Amino acid sequence: MKTLIGGAIAAVLGLIGIVVWFPQFLSVIAGTIPVLLLLGGALAIYLGVDELKDTWKQDEPAQTDTDTSSSEEVEKYKQEINELREEIETLKKE
Repeated sequence: MKTLIGGAIAAVLGLIGIVVWFPQFLSVIAGTIPVLLLLGGALAIYLGVDELKDTWKQDEPAQTDTDTSSSEEVEKYKQEINELREEIETLKKE
């Protein structure tokens, strides 16, 4: 969230800087600062939105179909591991 707010402020400052310094925009120093602020703000906004999407995905309730199927798979693999352990023990005894 901090990234999103900071990016929005940087983008606004960059846009204001381009408007205010437009006559000097053609010079390298005065023109470079707003462009860097604008691009940096846009990147920060993008990263902030991406971070928000990640938190929204975590807040969504998990689907029960995938939970039951994955728990069934886990149980199946546990049973298979136990069977293999028993087979190994019988082979060791022989």
